[in-house]
Amino acid sequence: MDNTEALDAPEQFLEGKPVGKHPKGLWVLFGTEMWERFNFYGMRALLTLFMVNSLLMKEGDVTIIYGGFLALCYLTPMLGGFIADRFLGNRYCIIVGGALMAIGQFLMFMSASTFDSNLSSAQMLMWVALGVIIFGNGFFKPNISSMVGSLYPKQEKSKLDSAFTIFYMGINLGAFLGQFICPFLGDVKDAGGMRDIHAFKWGFLAASIAMVIGTLTFVLLKNKYVVTPEGRPIGGLPSENTAEDFEEGEAQTANFSGKSIGIAVAIFVLTFFGFQYLFVDKIGFGSVGMGEFVKAVIYPFIYSMGLALAYLIMSATENKVERDRIWVIYIVSFFIIFFWAAFEQAGSSLTFIADNQTDRHIFGWNMPPSMVQIFNGLFIVILAVPFSMLWDKLRANKKEPVSPLKQAIGLGLIALSYLIIAYNVKDLGNSGLLAVKWLILLYLIQTMGELCLSPIGLSLVGKLAPKRFASLLFGVFFIANAAGYALSGTLGSILPATGDKFQKASELGINLQDVLDKKVTLSADQLSLLNKEQISTVYNSFVGFEIHNLFEFFMVFVILCGIAGAILALISPILKKMMHGVN
Repeated sequence: MDNTEALDAPEQFLEGKPVGKHPKGLWVLFGTEMWERFNFYGMRALLTLFMVNSLLMKEGDVTIIYGGFLALCYLTPMLGGFIADRFLGNRYCIIVGGALMAIGQFLMFMSASTFDSNLSSAQMLMWVALGVIIFGNGFFKPNISSMVGSLYPKQEKSKLDSAFTIFYMGINLGAFLGQFICPFLGDVKDAGGMRDIHAFKWGFLAASIAMVIGTLTFVLLKNKYVVTPEGRPIGGLPSENTAEDFEEGEAQTANFSGKSIGIAVAIFVLTFFGFQYLFVDKIGFGSVGMGEFVKAVIYPFIYSMGLALAYLIMSATENKVERDRIWVIYIVSFFIIFFWAAFEQAGSSLTFIADNQTDRHIFGWNMPPSMVQIFNGLFIVILAVPFSMLWDKLRANKKEPVSPLKQAIGLGLIALSYLIIAYNVKDLGNSGLLAVKWLILLYLIQTMGELCLSPIGLSLVGKLAPKRFASLLFGVFFIANAAGYALSGTLGSILPATGDKFQKASELGINLQDVLDKKVTLSADQLSLLNKEQISTVYNSFVGFEIHNLFEFFMVFVILCGIAGAILALISPILKKMMHGVN
């Protein structure tokens, strides 16, 4: 039995070493990650609403910035992984990362405390805060994931799917708590529905305190519990690693030749400007708005860095088995881009829909819009152990799907969730309200998809990555997440006008539907009024297709994730062979 109840199971022995229990270090990492996710997801629930309502930023720009922020949070793990592998080790990087994130959230608290007296200063504080959080996350995230894989000796690597599912439950228990407490404190409306734009600061302060608790948990317990079965510290300085930390015959240092580094740099430069031209139809670093800057610089940087790093790691492989296994990581990472592009609408477009075109009354309570996404964390906590038990049972009966097929199922489930929501918004029109139960169902189905994909992906990297590349390959895996988040920002920005926009336009004496359909021509004064209310007068488009309504918006995700899932399922047998015995 490989789940949380396994702590009380009788010990079994394999090659003279006890197996059957998960090491206590898993629960230390579980607790540390839980508080870190409280901090991150609690802030994420409030971020876009804070930028729109308190910092007076446009929804379209906010969505792009939100995607760029999340993307950079999952790009910097590459840097954190490299520093850990070569210099500081996992332990010190986790402590540095935790401290930086606590400071960043406190700066968000300061921004939310001063915007009414000095808006430009508050905006600058927010940019600094987001930057600090981005680097803190980069130090923290790949290293704690890498340490989970290092807790298990090679004869127990088959337990990693269950271990990462349990670890993932810690992630989402923290997410649930953060998405409940931070919106409860920070997303406050009065009886008349007016939002208290000064309350956001309390949500950010709660997030900062949670990160302090998580960091102290790790500092106080790491030496006692985060150790190998023989009692040696896990994740110490790389200079203190011994041959026992590596697979038999595996090189202990990643060596990148000057030629490989040069080619990687060339790949980065060429693809950066190629992506830049693709995204904004120009090359260079001219003065642009923040939303345009994200698309012109940050998004190309993320995609280009992923390609350059992928080449660099592959250039230092030593045999066909290593190359095949790393190729599997790359291929799976590519497909999960589409999953996260759809899943991460939770903090942007789905939050705006929850705020502006959803009846959020549930059991007589009008739920804050930023809290609707809490159901994802809640369902993870409920379903993580049953999913862990399901994989164990299928494994015992020799019917367990190979990891890439599990992830294909995850893509299929997220496509299904958007198909259901698409047909429930089809007849809403410009004034109808979506029942919150449909968003809850969407999060339930997406949670099941997430459990088939994300912890399994973490486990797959832990099982396939050579030790000398472990943190760096976790960084590559998170770059795929970053690319997905960048794509989520692009896709979220095509959200069509929601009901509140039509209502505001009507109050100004303008029929917004007629404007969008080009049936009327606006005067300069009318156009100025709509711009002031952040109401677009044209339909957004995606790859040349105009998005006229919410149905068409959601169908974009159905098509992208459905096709990606089908292709991944078809090539899973090929990937299984390339994994050379790892399931």
